[in-house]
Amino acid sequence: MSTYTLKAFDHCELYVSNAKQAAYYYRTAFGFLPIAYKGLETGSRDRVSYVMKQNKIRFVLTSPLEKNTAIGHHIDVHGDGVKDVSFTVDDAEAAWKETTRRGAESIAEPKMIEDDCGEVVIATIKTFGETNHTFVQRNNYDGVFLPGYKVYEEDIIADPTGLVHIDHLVGNQADGDMQTVCDFYEKVFGWHRFWSVDDKDINTEFSALRSIVMANNNEKIKMPINEPADGLKKSQIQEFLDYYETAGIQHIAMSTRDIVKTVTKMRANGVDFLPTPKSYYTDLTERIGEIDEDIETLANLGILVDKDENGYMLQIFTQPIQDRPTLFYEVIQRKGSQSFGKGNFKALFESIEREQAQRGNL
Repeated sequence: MSTYTLKAFDHCELYVSNAKQAAYYYRTAFGFLPIAYKGLETGSRDRVSYVMKQNKIRFVLTSPLEKNTAIGHHIDVHGDGVKDVSFTVDDAEAAWKETTRRGAESIAEPKMIEDDCGEVVIATIKTFGETNHTFVQRNNYDGVFLPGYKVYEEDIIADPTGLVHIDHLVGNQADGDMQTVCDFYEKVFGWHRFWSVDDKDINTEFSALRSIVMANNNEKIKMPINEPADGLKKSQIQEFLDYYETAGIQHIAMSTRDIVKTVTKMRANGVDFLPTPKSYYTDLTERIGEIDEDIETLANLGILVDKDENGYMLQIFTQPIQDRPTLFYEVIQRKGSQSFGKGNFKALFESIEREQAQRGNL
């Protein structure tokens, strides 16, 4: 039995080369509101961070303020990407003690940070590649984010796009490492296998992947762990690894209650999504059955549909949001289905392969 409770995703911290411009993009394209800030004006001399929020999703965008920093090195090697996936816990010290006792490498021991709004206990461990997990215990804190940050007070109005919470978060591994990483989550956190597919399920003429979805006890935290499988050409998983140079977070899936509305708004804001060929929609109702949405609308937006025994789900993927073909986002709406779109992988992979071919990376 665990001595602590892992409740949900707390926030994701991304190391980016220009946090101010990234914050502008997340606000204008995705509809996030800047809620907190840390930088020179708050006494932070080595880094600047903008906290972006929409409903239950929080992203922290961090850039270095000086040369030769660990943050700068991370950006130099990997490009912009997710450094830390943080979890809300009821006891950060217990979480750190138990996970390190079970074999996790410690990055930062538990420490209490405080300001006028109360106190927070945080501790950090290492996971795959150069990605970390931070435990955040904020039950005695009512500030905007964390001590050290000030409320972002500029008179900015964000226009939300309807994104609600992080549905899941995908980690790409080198070929042969997937099982080891899943074993890590099982041993260190006590997570269980929620769903899986292998390369017989997910393949195209050129490439294939294997995936195991790991979940915590309450199943609010889900992390698919992917690895490339042998194919005639390079898979998108391998392309990510080549450009990120290590295992890392490939994409973050954000839920919405109305995917048509959300994607329409995001497209109007300039977000580029992966295109879906019109042929995908010709026999969609035969494959999926009756759905509430208008198929022509889905076709115009490029939204994919899949089903399982519990219902169906709708999903769409953005293009990579930086020039390196690494991190991208997924928008997902679940209508009963708890699957991960196995029936869509072929169409999705073929779409990604067309983009890879244009980049000369297939």
